[in-house]
Amino acid sequence: MVQIFVTGGTFDKDYNFKTGELYFKDTHLREMFERGRCTVDLDIKTLMMVDSLEMTDEDREIISINCEKSESLDIVITHGTDTMVMTAATLASNIELSGKTIVLTGAMIPYAFGSSSDGFFNLGSSLAFAQCLGPGVYIVMNGKYFEWDNVKKNKQTGYFEVLER
Repeated sequence: MVQIFVTGGTFDKDYNFKTGELYFKDTHLREMFERGRCTVDLDIKTLMMVDSLEMTDEDREIISINCEKSESLDIVITHGTDTMVMTAATLASNIELSGKTIVLTGAMIPYAFGSSSDGFFNLGSSLAFAQCLGPGVYIVMNGKYFEWDNVKKNKQTGYFEVLER
C-alpha cells in the first residue's frame, strides 16, 4: 500500500471565477486517481490544505510525525512547490527512515484548470517513483526525481533542477 499525504499547494487549489482568487476547498486526489484508472492500493489522508509559502515549522512537524507513524514504506506527499525542498530537508533530518521511501510532488498549475495542469503527470510519476526508488527522501517533478539535498526550484523557468556544485 502507498500512503498519500495531502498538504495543499497548487495541486488542490480551486479558482473563484468572481474574484479571480485561488483558494482551497477539498483535495482533488481521489478524482485524479480515479480518472487515471489507478489500481495501486492507496491510503489517502489530508493533513492540511495550505499554500507552501504559508507553511510553518509546526506544519512540517505534523508531516514528519505522520510519515514516521505510517506503516507504509512508500509515501507520497503532495505539497506546494515553493517550499517543497525545505519540507524535504525537515523530513530527512527528523525521520528515522526505516526503509521508507518518501516522495514530495506538486504542480505549477492547479488541477482545477483542466488539461493544462501538470498535476496528473507529476502525481503519476511520484506514485511510480515511490514504489521503485530505494529508501530516502526525494522530490519528483516533471518526470524526474531528485534527491532532497541536490535540487532547487528555478523560479525563472518554473522547473526543478539539480544544484550546481
